[in-house]
Amino acid sequence: MLFWLLYPLHTYWAFFNVFRYITFRTIYAALTAMCIVLLLGKWFIRRVQELQMGQVIRDDGPQSHLAKAGTPSMGGILVIGAISIATLLWADIANLLVWVSLFVMWGFGLIGLIDDLQKVMKRHSRGLQGRWKLVGQIFFTLVAGYLIYTFGDWNTQVSVPFFKEFRPDIGIFYVFFAILVVVGASNAVNLTDGLDGLAIGPFVVVAAVYTLFSYLAGHSSIASYLQIPYIPGAGELAVFCGAMVGAGLGFLWYNSYPASIFMGDVGSLGLGGALGAVAVLVKQEMLLVIAGGIFVLEAVSVMLQVGYFKATGGKRIFRMAPIHHHFELKGWKEPKVIVRFWIISIILGLIAISTLKLR
Repeated sequence: MLFWLLYPLHTYWAFFNVFRYITFRTIYAALTAMCIVLLLGKWFIRRVQELQMGQVIRDDGPQSHLAKAGTPSMGGILVIGAISIATLLWADIANLLVWVSLFVMWGFGLIGLIDDLQKVMKRHSRGLQGRWKLVGQIFFTLVAGYLIYTFGDWNTQVSVPFFKEFRPDIGIFYVFFAILVVVGASNAVNLTDGLDGLAIGPFVVVAAVYTLFSYLAGHSSIASYLQIPYIPGAGELAVFCGAMVGAGLGFLWYNSYPASIFMGDVGSLGLGGALGAVAVLVKQEMLLVIAGGIFVLEAVSVMLQVGYFKATGGKRIFRMAPIHHHFELKGWKEPKVIVRFWIISIILGLIAISTLKLR
């Protein structure tokens, strides 16, 4: 919005020429989102407490988590709101990719909000049934795909990290692949959100990685030099990703151990869906497996645990899944689990960036 309002003034005052630069707008989108969360955080926490919308703890989780019952939840509303405001202020609002990313984040966030509200009303850790979550996630992904296919310039090739020329065209199967990426990312972040700050830390790292890749993918000369897919308009997604980084850092101020507020499913599903959407839109879908390796690890640990449990009639691979609970039950203190997972996430983020040259 500011791009359209202020950039035309550069013909009168040269200063306003800075609004044409994506890097400038990305930085200030991040700062805007962070400031919104920091400034409204305490007020939002009080409002959630007044409405008695506290966290409902699962009965079969670690006993140490029972003390967290009643901690204000649904902080994802504040995070998503900050990202939305910052993006609409600093991004080019005529850009289709920006609106598609916002749409996916809002849609997945709505599913999470319904889930959170059901948990609060029922006073039980089980909210919206899994199949209805999945139906909703697929629906919003398909609508987003329809918008891109109808109004955008799209192809069905898949980029593979570490390979320059290997970009298989999977045709109609790309629809299912894209659904897997977006829905999988959303649910993986949701599974990771089990300890104070555990999910938001890696989220910030992955969002930062895609801030870089979005900018590079939207610059034809740089994309050609680095031999990555050039996506017209993708540069504006750097502003959206920058807003995610800023809002994530702001939320971490309140969500770090011991957490004053949790993001809830409205946050984890919405933010995870946004990461998946950006990965698809900049044609760096497989890169999400590397950059978001912590999320992948958490999701795979659950799938392995459930599959092994059913196949062996009750035996387990891990003491508890997702895998962060396994380490807790092994004796690791919660802050140690969190910080070590953050460290691994940063390392994976650096490896993801290195794929620009290791080809």
